[in-house]
Amino acid sequence: MTLPLTMKFIDHGAGGDPDVLKPSTCARPSPAIGEILVRVAFAGVNRPDCLQRSGRYPPPPGASPIVGLEVSGEVVALGQGVSQWQIGDKVCALTNGGAYAEFVTVPEGQALPIPEGYSMLQAAALPENFFTVWTNVFQRGKLKSGETILVHGGSSGIGLTAIQLAHAFGAQVFCTVGNAAKVAACLKAGAHTAIDYKSQDFVEEVLKLTDQKGVNAILDMVGGSYMQRNLKALAVEGRLLQIAFLQPSKVEVDWVSLMTKRLTFTGSTLRPRSAADKAQIAKELNERVWPLLRSGRVAPVIHKVFDLGEAAQAHALMESSLHIGKIMLTVAGE
Repeated sequence: MTLPLTMKFIDHGAGGDPDVLKPSTCARPSPAIGEILVRVAFAGVNRPDCLQRSGRYPPPPGASPIVGLEVSGEVVALGQGVSQWQIGDKVCALTNGGAYAEFVTVPEGQALPIPEGYSMLQAAALPENFFTVWTNVFQRGKLKSGETILVHGGSSGIGLTAIQLAHAFGAQVFCTVGNAAKVAACLKAGAHTAIDYKSQDFVEEVLKLTDQKGVNAILDMVGGSYMQRNLKALAVEGRLLQIAFLQPSKVEVDWVSLMTKRLTFTGSTLRPRSAADKAQIAKELNERVWPLLRSGRVAPVIHKVFDLGEAAQAHALMESSLHIGKIMLTVAGE
């Protein structure tokens, strides 16, 4: 197979609002040692993409400066030492950047097989959300069957993934959302109760639902005014799992309940972690979660699909928070 020397990609220039995203052309990357080159079929749109575009989330050293963290596609070249994949394999992958393009390089351990019965579009909607939820809710948060978890932003891609996986592994799930359509989507995904944060106090509701005990875990991407309230909503030995800050990260919090309830407060970002860390997450997903995808017990929810050249519109929709589930970009298509 003769590969082109150049490729189309989405350039975010010096950064700014969504309309800075423009189609452009650059040299096609080549896989380094331990990497595969993927011809991109579809790419997912995620909040970190919007942060990078706006200049608030620069890529780590050595990562592609092109926006985008997840793809599906075909392996078209192998770097030296690659043993897990062959040319022609169909994969979905967590990238270190570069997904908004016709080709992207990926460390081989960060790619996963397309689940049986899945389209390339569905597969591209998996990596970022499933890697994030698995490492935070299950590896770090140690959520177990029979426990309770509160998921903020329940109708987001992350939120719906967390609801489905927590439910599938036997936890009781509560979530917060902003309207009736989002309530319905979360209940369909497996939430026991969806709390409309605009008309209900999530702390009061959670305490009612748990006989005043509180929940065992909270997955939060809001921060700000939610920080103190999260502590009130947690049970003794509860775990607060922070993955983002849509509200300010600098707030005044009375941490006394951290001691009196013996709470654990943990957080993480995925992108800077090592290839070995991400490969371990991928391995666990393949063993524990991919069977759920193949059986239909868990599935991504896709809200809207844009062409690659419409990345600006996709980012505007993401930042509006009007979507329910994933926003996707078509590159080469199926």
